Amino acid sequence: MIGRRIDVHQHIIPPFYREALASAGIADAGGRPLPDWSPEAALAAMKTLRIATAIVSVSTPGAGFLTDRDEAADMAARLNDFSHGLGTEHENRFGFFATLPMPDIDASVVEAERALDELGAAGVTVLANTHGVYAGSPGQDRLWRSLNERGATVFVHPADLPAPPVEGIPPFAADFLLDTTRAAYLLVRNGVVRRYPDIRFVLSHSGGFVPYSSHRMAVAIADDTGRTPLEVLRDFRGFYFDTALSSSPAALPTLLAFAKPGHVLYGSDWPFAPTAAARYFTAGLESTLRGGPAAAIDSANVRALIRRLPAPPAPASLFERVRSGIQAGAARTVFKLMQPPGSAERSREASN
Repeated sequence: MIGRRIDVHQHIIPPFYREALASAGIADAGGRPLPDWSPEAALAAMKTLRIATAIVSVSTPGAGFLTDRDEAADMAARLNDFSHGLGTEHENRFGFFATLPMPDIDASVVEAERALDELGAAGVTVLANTHGVYAGSPGQDRLWRSLNERGATVFVHPADLPAPPVEGIPPFAADFLLDTTRAAYLLVRNGVVRRYPDIRFVLSHSGGFVPYSSHRMAVAIADDTGRTPLEVLRDFRGFYFDTALSSSPAALPTLLAFAKPGHVLYGSDWPFAPTAAARYFTAGLESTLRGGPAAAIDSANVRALIRRLPAPPAPASLFERVRSGIQAGAARTVFKLMQPPGSAERSREASN
């Protein structure tokens, strides 16, 4: 079945990229073993999750695991060519956020312009940090200037923190949220979002801790920069947020209360989030929102954000729609059964 959703947070792991990671001794991302991936498996997961189109990206470490600048630039180009070919081969099902060879700004500008101008990328991926250099740090203005001129969408994805992990805490479970928050903090604190207003930044996983801690961070930045807390909060609310692994009765109301209208986008995080996990959080979204608000997050918001999206694929048959509806209803029932007593009701009240 072909559904209605547009997924802004779905990853690819091409065979040549997996082999390069293995040669460098890398078998996981964020403490999670690299999952199996293929176009066929992606399309099967999209059928289950009722996703019409996926905007794919490469997760951490991107091309940053290669310390040679030329090798990193070549890897980014290969990944982008592969992503472009994926969209061409499977018409109307895949767009992509381009990989950049960060933290090399000059090479990243060259590859960003090639991917956006020649390959038709939907935007670019910027890891929250690469080798400890965070998005929003000084010295990156040439890249932001180029992206701003193109009105580009920048997908900010977390990476391992530039510090040893804590035993027993896999980075993807907690550190990733802090990593995204750090990048968002610097993008606001250092004025990037103000100097380059035509860039649309999308923060992964509902922005990490940004919605929850926005007022606390705004007070700190205001004290540091002389701006008012209200001005800083406006900058934080200018971000877009995807719902990957975040549509719970605890997190979703906070996100919806904070984000500007139209700034919440659907995300699955497949395949690093297995299909069952993605279906669980999708059921959380469906259990909380109906009608217009649900349709906005599923597709309308991202269509307003990103100009270069594939045309919608042909609709599914009536039989497929009925079967998918039954499966989705079962997933919502499972989701509700797994919540603490009263949490779902409080979530709906907070979202209204």
